[in-house]
Amino acid sequence: MVQSTVGRVSSVIDLEREIEAEFRNRPPVHEPHPVNFAPPRVGAPTPSMPDYVEHREGATEIGKLTAEAIVREYEAAAKDIEAMGAELIERVKQCEAMTRDALAVTQEMKETAMRYREEAKRIFVQIEDCSQMTAEVRKTCTELKERIGAPATA
Repeated sequence: MVQSTVGRVSSVIDLEREIEAEFRNRPPVHEPHPVNFAPPRVGAPTPSMPDYVEHREGATEIGKLTAEAIVREYEAAAKDIEAMGAELIERVKQCEAMTRDALAVTQEMKETAMRYREEAKRIFVQIEDCSQMTAEVRKTCTELKERIGAPATA
């Protein structure tokens, strides 16, 4: 079952040539946004390690560098978490202020409702007074008509 590798090698070479020709014939692909990646500069200042860790004796250089990189990432995440906490406290203060404002507005609304009720009562009494006065005027007019229209008694 031994197969000749000569035929396969030439077919692989032909396949590579075809792929290469296909790439040459294609128009260049332009990325919509270039990737701005700059590798870290050698000798660039690195942030100091947090004071809650220190290297142990016997750690290899690779172990130390890896541990430093990891602890820096964790420290950056911890600082982000603290920043979120500060932002949350700021939002709580805004909510408290909004609550105070809402309570003040609610008090104003209660006072406005009370004034509306007082005005409704005033108008209610005024309408009933007018209605009562109109009823008295009608009664007086009716009595006066009856006296005028009644025969005179001697």
